[in-house]
Amino acid sequence: MTKIVTALTIAGTDPTGGAGIQADLKTFQEREVYGMSVVTSVVAQNTLGVKAVEHLPIDFIDQQLQAVFTDIEPSAIKTGMISTIEMMELIASYVKKHPDIPYIIDPVMVATSGDALMNEESRRVIRELLVPLATIVTPNVPEAEILVDFKISDLSDLEKAAQTIVKDLGAKAAVVKGGHLAGKAVDVLYVDGNVHYLEADRFETKHTHGTGCTFSAAISAELAKGKSIVEATALAKDFITDAIQYPLNLGLGSGPTNHWGHRLKELPNKKED
Repeated sequence: MTKIVTALTIAGTDPTGGAGIQADLKTFQEREVYGMSVVTSVVAQNTLGVKAVEHLPIDFIDQQLQAVFTDIEPSAIKTGMISTIEMMELIASYVKKHPDIPYIIDPVMVATSGDALMNEESRRVIRELLVPLATIVTPNVPEAEILVDFKISDLSDLEKAAQTIVKDLGAKAAVVKGGHLAGKAVDVLYVDGNVHYLEADRFETKHTHGTGCTFSAAISAELAKGKSIVEATALAKDFITDAIQYPLNLGLGSGPTNHWGHRLKELPNKKED
């Protein structure tokens, strides 16, 4: 029997399904990986923004983690919204116990709507405690600016930021996403001393809610399957590009990406209206 590949997302929720653990689980499924989840925070949000956040008690988060690791060990671990220092310390303890499992950090600090999701002290701790444990960190421009503490305005800044996250902060790899910059959608991956450019056409759409969650979840799924960091990131770039290219046109604000967009690429007549 073929070994089933698994992935664990540790993150907050999105009741409208475009981001957070809901987006992660959809992505895992589309990448043919068995998805599991540990909820850190329950978020009242939609395509218009974040309305309220309730953090789960740290003991209960620990019980969820124990339930997973004592029964079905994941082939990859991904973290999204982890807002408190106690959560970060708890997650770090599990990652340290399982150093052979790829650990992917999507440093969710700012929502697509612009809402802040993490305070300054938590930002410092994620930088100093979790980033050095990461197989790959996947910040967008605002998140990368927080991590590296300088302004990112162009491609050379993206390169510098990715290198700083690896060389100075201690991650194994970093891909800094250029979606917030003008021109083509170019992401910069830095790993093993090399810079790689992941380029895609830019589509005129407001439906980008959950792109960071989906992209990092796709990387997690591919790393779980044993792909290299370069391969996993390239496959994830293709996946999120298709998810943006074929929008679902849902919601009153920044709508969700289409997690089955990759299936529509070869069926142009089936493109969503």
